[in-house]
This record gives sequence, C-alpha cells and structure tokens, in this order.
Amino acid sequence: MPKVLIVEDEEPLSLLLRYNLEAEGYSVEACARGDEAEIRLRESQPDLLLLDWMLPGLSGIELCRRLRARAETERLPVIMLTARGEEAERIRGLATGADDYVVKPFSIPELMARVRAILRRARPEVVSTMLRSGDIELDRETHRVRRNGKEIHLGPTEFRLLEFLMTSPGRVFSREQLLDGVWGHDVYVDERTVDVHVGRLRKAINRGKVKDPIRTVRGAGYAFNDQFAVAV
Repeated sequence: MPKVLIVEDEEPLSLLLRYNLEAEGYSVEACARGDEAEIRLRESQPDLLLLDWMLPGLSGIELCRRLRARAETERLPVIMLTARGEEAERIRGLATGADDYVVKPFSIPELMARVRAILRRARPEVVSTMLRSGDIELDRETHRVRRNGKEIHLGPTEFRLLEFLMTSPGRVFSREQLLDGVWGHDVYVDERTVDVHVGRLRKAINRGKVKDPIRTVRGAGYAFNDQFAVAV
C-alpha cells in the first residue's frame, strides 16, 4: 500500500488526515516537527509527503528545499499545506520544489483527489490495480496472481509479501522493514517469521523450470528482481 508521511503540528488536523488516508488504504505515519521529519526521511522514504509550511524545529519550506537538494529525495512527491493563500506565497512554495500547494482550510475530498493524482504521476506502480514483472502478474482488486498465464494460489500473507516486494523491484528490504510493510507496526511478529513466509511464497511461485524472482541478500534481507525470465 502507498505510504504517506504527514508533517503537521496541528494535532486535530494531523489526526483527521491520518483517518481519511487510512480509510482509503494508505499506510500513514505522522510527526509534528520539521527536524524530526528530516531524520525520518533519511531513514526511510514514503511514497508521498504532506508537509505543513510552518513547523517547529525546521520550517516546511526549508525542509522541502533540503529534500530537493538530496539525490535520494529529489523526486519525492510533496504536497505543501499552508494557511498562506497569497499568490506570491504559492509561487514560492512551488518554486522551492513542492508538487502541489493546498491552502487551509481545505476540502478533504479535494486533498484526497490531489494525493491520488500525484501518486498516479509519480509512482504509478503503488496505485495501479495490476502489477506486472517478468512473467508474474498480480491483481490487487481480485487478489489473484498468475505466472506465465497460470494462476498461483497464495495465502493472504504471501500475497501481501509479493505485492510489497513487486512495488519496489530491485530494492533490498530488511526483515524489520518487511515486518512493518506487510504485517504493520502494531503487530508483533518475530523476524524469523519473515523467512518462513518467504519460503512459502517461493514454493508457490517457483514451480517448474522457472527462475526465482526473489533474491536473498545475506545479512541484509530480500529483494524482488525484475530482471528475471522463464528458464529455457
């Protein structure tokens, strides 16, 4: 599921945004300070950032400027939230690198529409209903997986694990990151459980003379390799 980081120091608004984003199926984290957000963004990157202009610790406009200066975050989608509605301020926000600019108070349905629109442009793989890589197809709506045209039956956890890996092909995820992304922050599961479910997933999708699309990186975790093909 797409990940959104909310950086907003008005707690009621932050809670309202979280509620509506989670209701639409997004994974949401929130913090109230710009300097805290900068640290989080160095540790892990969301699919979209909802960023308030005026923040304690570090302003949203300065944080956006710093993100655009780093190669890792220069293309991170950013929607700026602000009470500043003057044209000059909107131009300043966009010139700093924000992808969109929403003036408070704003309509929640309109904001949700803007979130979807930006994700469709910037990260189509996280909002698309169909994921395809190599000879594997995963349909998010019907929860069906096919390889080389043949349907593969996966359990709910194996389906979420494959979906999570396919949205970021080539990226290596640690067991802790997979636990957070697949099981969620509020569920306690031992890290060894990840290995068990990866083994089950491999057993289900690697029947016959096919290459394993899941790469084990010793000491680091797992990655989905999209440079695979049916073995000849």
